[in-house]
Formats: sequence, structure tokens, C-alpha cells
Amino acid sequence: MNQIAPNFEQATGNKLNIGYSLIAEIRKRVLDGETADVIILSRPVMDELDKQQKFASGSITNVAGTPVALAIRAGAPKPDVSNADALTRTLLAAKSIVYADPAKGGASGVYFAKVVDRLGITDELKPKTILVPGAQAAEVVAKGEAEIGVAQGSEIVPVAGAELLGPLPGEFASTTVFTAGIGASSKEPEAAKSLIQFLTGPVARPVFSAKGFQPERLQHSAASALHPRQ
Repeated sequence: MNQIAPNFEQATGNKLNIGYSLIAEIRKRVLDGETADVIILSRPVMDELDKQQKFASGSITNVAGTPVALAIRAGAPKPDVSNADALTRTLLAAKSIVYADPAKGGASGVYFAKVVDRLGITDELKPKTILVPGAQAAEVVAKGEAEIGVAQGSEIVPVAGAELLGPLPGEFASTTVFTAGIGASSKEPEAAKSLIQFLTGPVARPVFSAKGFQPERLQHSAASALHPRQ
């Protein structure tokens, strides 16, 4: 968003005031009555909030998806994570694993904790697991403080010193789709609409791709609340 914002401002004359937080935190703030001209969260949360009339009718639009993925330190040997059995072996063999604390509400951490439970290795991984409050897993791996990290692909690709090993395999694959909607009480609905159109357009698309997102592959979500101002 920080890279795209100046292009949007130059193209439209609108100014952006961007605030970032975890999906769970912004969800709570919206439920408590806070709003913004444009709100971007994961699709399931957006659908939940839409049912409570938190967005302008018909304004919800998928922007970009990113897979829950594994990170290693750049240049490190690449372990096999091509299927469930290989993933299990790799996680059990790793000296340390880092991911977002599920209790904090980060989408990838909540999801990966369920994957570990389904693999039946929760107790084995617990002593060597490092939990971070948000999107810091790739940074911890890059510093050599953990052998394997789990995060959104978009949280891994931009981090120098970290390398995207690959998405979770097979039945455990999960793509978080970030979705934008116009706040129901926005005083700048046209500016908000122009921002969403910009985020799904030709200028923003290559930026998303370069940062580990999949703007063209929105199957079925760090989040942001944005206020375009005239």
C-alpha cells in the first residue's frame, strides 16, 4: 500500500491516510463502531461485517490473494514440503519454527495452528515454537533466529534475507483473499470507489505480484483501513 499510494494520489488528487493492524483488531474496531472510507480485510471477515451493514451496498471487491507459506533463510538448504508427510517430517526435524501468535488473531498463525493440530504434532512442536505478535516471522528467519517461518507469502517475499520455500501443500493449502469495501458512513464514497478501482487495476497489479500477492488468482486474508481525502 505504501508503494501504491503515491501513484493513486498523483492520478486522482486524493490523499490517503493509511492505518495498519491485524485483521482481528480491525474487525473489533469496526464492530465497535469505527469506520473508514475504505476497509481492507480477509474475505470471511468482510462478509461477516457486510451482514451487519458496515459497508456501502455492493461495494465489496476482492483485491489480491496470498497463500499461507513457509519461509527459510536465504541460501539455506530447501527441505521437502511437497505433501503432508514431507511437511510433517520437515517440521519435526526443524530446530525452531516461528509464526504469528494465534491468540493475537493473525490469519496465518490461526490457520497454521490448526494445520499442526491436524498433523498431530502440536505437542512435539511446542518446545521449539516461537510466536510473534504479527507479521514478523520472516524477519526472525532472516536473522537466523528460527529455521522455518510460516506467514502469508506477501509477508515473506519483501523481507531481505528470507526466502519463500513454498505454500502449504495439498489439502492444507490456504489462500487469504484481501477484500476492500467502502465504509457505510463514508463521506467520500466516490473517492473510496476510485481507490478500490485503482487497487484492482493495471498500475497496482504488478506491485501486488512483486510483493507475493496473486492479484489474478482470487479463489476464495496485516490488514488496513484507509481514508482517501479530497
